Amino acid sequence: MEIGQRKLNGMDYEAIVIGGGHAGLEAALALSRIGHRTLLVTQNLNVIARMSCNPAIGGLAKGNIVREVDALGGEMGHLIDAAMIQFRILNRRRGAAVQAPRAQADKYEYSRLAGEAVSRQSGLDTLEDTVVDFIVNKDGSIGGVKTEKGESVSARTVVLTTGTFMDGRLFIGDWDAPGGRIGEPAAIGLGDSLRRMGFETGRMKTGTPARIIRESIDYDAMELQPGDETIVPFSFENAEADIVQEPCHITWTNERTHEIIRSNISRSPLYGGKIVGKGPRYCPSIEDKVVRFPDRERHQVFVEPEGRNSREMYLNGLSSSLPKDVQEAFIHSIKGLERAEIARYAYAVEYDYLNPLQLKPSLESKRMPGLFVAGQTNGTSGYEEAAGQGIMAGINAAQYLSGAPALILSRAEAYTGVLIDDLVTMGTKEPYRMFTSRAEYRLSLRSDTADRRLTEKGGKVGLATPERLAILREKYSSVEAVKSLLQTNSYNHKKAIEALKSPEVELSDMKEKIPALASFPASVLYTAELDVKYEGYMKRQESEVRHFAKMEKIAIPEDFDYSKVIGISSESREKLEVVRPASVGQASRISGVRMTDVAILSVYVEGSRSGGSE
Repeated sequence: MEIGQRKLNGMDYEAIVIGGGHAGLEAALALSRIGHRTLLVTQNLNVIARMSCNPAIGGLAKGNIVREVDALGGEMGHLIDAAMIQFRILNRRRGAAVQAPRAQADKYEYSRLAGEAVSRQSGLDTLEDTVVDFIVNKDGSIGGVKTEKGESVSARTVVLTTGTFMDGRLFIGDWDAPGGRIGEPAAIGLGDSLRRMGFETGRMKTGTPARIIRESIDYDAMELQPGDETIVPFSFENAEADIVQEPCHITWTNERTHEIIRSNISRSPLYGGKIVGKGPRYCPSIEDKVVRFPDRERHQVFVEPEGRNSREMYLNGLSSSLPKDVQEAFIHSIKGLERAEIARYAYAVEYDYLNPLQLKPSLESKRMPGLFVAGQTNGTSGYEEAAGQGIMAGINAAQYLSGAPALILSRAEAYTGVLIDDLVTMGTKEPYRMFTSRAEYRLSLRSDTADRRLTEKGGKVGLATPERLAILREKYSSVEAVKSLLQTNSYNHKKAIEALKSPEVELSDMKEKIPALASFPASVLYTAELDVKYEGYMKRQESEVRHFAKMEKIAIPEDFDYSKVIGISSESREKLEVVRPASVGQASRISGVRMTDVAILSVYVEGSRSGGSE
């Protein structure tokens, strides 16, 4: 379709999404599925939702976000279920609050399926181009985009999801060049445009390890890491998943590895000063690990397939930007990799990001109405964090178009809510990664209950379909049926439901004495078991959530005048004016704002709402 061929109230499109990564995919699909004519602009339509780094989806806290995206009506859960080559529940022997699904993916199949989802989606057009500037309306709101190839496309709302491409630069030793990832050009000019419009940007850094040829590895020298026997799908629409799983392996660095890195550290662009952007603290390069943890004798390396039919293997834990000869030396020093053939060398990428303090909890820009920002552009790392922001930006851009209130997920409702609240309340100076420890109410945010928490919300905004709502009702009817079976049957001379509360008893142990349990899918049994085991803990957390919700309900108007609040410190007033929190609850989480000042603010906000004098 020719751009601008059909006008909608004077606009070419209702919405434009910039970038075809994991955030852009979810935003574009959400907007078009809700019913808004949308244009997705990306540099290469053949690499939609490409896995630039680790070929895996999920993990601790991240798996919860994937399930939340799916519960709302997103695509990531479907894609990983279809492209999965190995599945594991992490922390299965620990508490429910820290358990999470993780799957290795066939990265090529994943991207192919993502491209298919875009191409078959009605109301979604695509343009292979690079956005270099914005169209701004006279009232300061977003009006569209301008591209490198000379297109000017108008729209009422724009979602910005540039990932690592905005003024991206690649580094391997002394070599550096513009790029968003190896083989793909950077988006040059967009960062300058944002800065001209008054946006605060910064530089961040991420990296990826070398890929090696599958047949050149000595697997006998490594530890086998198989998948779980039972696979619980990521998407709540899929009852089961039946795949042939690929093995992964584990090996370790050693003192020889570390010595090679130490003796060549001056050749690293990270330590030589060429890279100025802050790298991910919780996923550091191997040179970072060696420097920061000099007493560690070894570091773990996960050897993972890039795809079912790919010859390339991913060295998870060996991210680097050291020169090629140094990479070869330290890789060959590792047990099992002595004869490894390097298919692609590790590299670092530095890129522009926007300070997320410039965003509302809806992910809409405070500076420019109608502009939403999601993904690594906000300073996050990870496909899952990007997808969670992407679907929320897409939903709220749709709400903006229809004049409806934004959908804001609270910290007690979703990991996605924790993620966004952290970004817009505290900002970030380094790549933000989601962890279970960031969520105060993590027992309420189990990965298996994302549908119970969020699917009805997805339905209300027009994204989760009636079929999804029917699946939700059927699942929890089945969960209650399992609990009824446990109530009416015995196990080890007591009611089965009481026996299951014991840490050493698992629901699978009861199938022989209660044969009817075998008729329920694994996802239903998993949820029923965790509901029973953690019932007491959940009741205690519910009272904490009620107190939290009370603070969140005290909304602060966008135009609230903090200069009129007498008695708060100048530091608190300054931080409140920068963040402009949406509620008293959010105000209480701003770093540097004292709780006494929050109490004073609460009185003033309540007074202004009731019409009282200040």
